Amino acid sequence: MTTERSFDNEPCFVISIAANMVGVHAQTLRYYERVGLVMPSRSEGKRRLYSPNDIERLRRIKALTDDMGVNLAGVEVVLKLMERIIQLEKENTQLSNKIKRLQAASPGKRSQS
Repeated sequence: MTTERSFDNEPCFVISIAANMVGVHAQTLRYYERVGLVMPSRSEGKRRLYSPNDIERLRRIKALTDDMGVNLAGVEVVLKLMERIIQLEKENTQLSNKIKRLQAASPGKRSQS
């Protein structure tokens, strides 16, 4: 599982392959980069390299624009909200686990809430 997660951020697809995988023109990907929706890595030769996570993000962008009619400003807001939700879910899980550990460490003491 750790290997898969590290691969998700590994820049490995050139722009033509990434565009083909997502179903858009390479110029569209360049535009998305210009407006800040995606930040591909760069090779030493300055070639754009997209990771599997970048591809997934691009697919979300395409779905939002094509299937749901969201404009690019709306896409940016939606993506930021999705990232914030993921962050809050992680924090919630960590706090829940901490509460469980604390309750397990002191079984005789009960919260008065």
